[in-house]
Amino acid sequence: MKTALYLLAALCLAACTPKHSPVADHIAVSGGGNIYYEEMGTGPAVILLHGHSLDTRMWDEQFPVFAKKHRTIRLDFRGYGRSSEQREDFQHTHADDVLTVMDSLGIDRAHIVGLSMGSFVAGDMLAVCPQRLLSCTLVSGGIRNSPGPSEPMGEAESRQRDEEIAALKEKGIDAYKREWHDILMSSGGSQKERMRQPLWQMVSDWTAWQPLHKEVRLFYGKEAWKALEERGTTDVPTLIIRGENEVKDPTGRPREMKFLSHARFEIIPDCGHMLNMERPEEFNRLVLDFINKW
Repeated sequence: MKTALYLLAALCLAACTPKHSPVADHIAVSGGGNIYYEEMGTGPAVILLHGHSLDTRMWDEQFPVFAKKHRTIRLDFRGYGRSSEQREDFQHTHADDVLTVMDSLGIDRAHIVGLSMGSFVAGDMLAVCPQRLLSCTLVSGGIRNSPGPSEPMGEAESRQRDEEIAALKEKGIDAYKREWHDILMSSGGSQKERMRQPLWQMVSDWTAWQPLHKEVRLFYGKEAWKALEERGTTDVPTLIIRGENEVKDPTGRPREMKFLSHARFEIIPDCGHMLNMERPEEFNRLVLDFINKW
């Protein structure tokens, strides 16, 4: 009798649990690190990649909306949010960490959406492992033109970083964070005040490990460009988005489009770098309309 009651209670609990309740956990990655992630929804997978100094919270106005029709994952890169810190003595890349998360969650292919630093990672994946992408959305950035893992930091760069770190410590990390927050706000348009406090909360909570240490090569950068160029044409559907206030030449085309057979470039008016937080309704509609086609 008790067994039947327990079974009935379990069935009732499962039936009463919302279909889109979020799940949060950590996934082990190379070098003894771990990645914090949150997951919600069912359907084709969408992975949201955040910007520098930020974390999963920057996607608060996308996460539940995307999860209505997609298995949506947002994560903290190593060194940000609730993931483990980076190490100066261990080479890894953010793109490889994302692949580890996908493998651990049983995701073969996903729609990758990245903003700013997140777009550097999305761009790396587009170039290095296109077979893992259903689509790619590059927001406020793209593939970096910086040295990759095969070109570690030399003596001159190391000395320069020592000088930069010393200057930052003298200035004070709180002052640095205030300046950085002002930079993130500076390109915003008429709706930018809606993001001021959420942005500051993330920047304030950030450990600032990155400007205070010598990072390894976290992006494939020039190696990604080389892979893209050598392939000739990549057929991953790609959406590139910029905020109007950051676009210097509206008639120009992002360099990545030269190597993509299915690419679209969109400019969202009256906003800047953090356009998903500043103009979430327009951003959500644009991205969801695009990925739902693929």
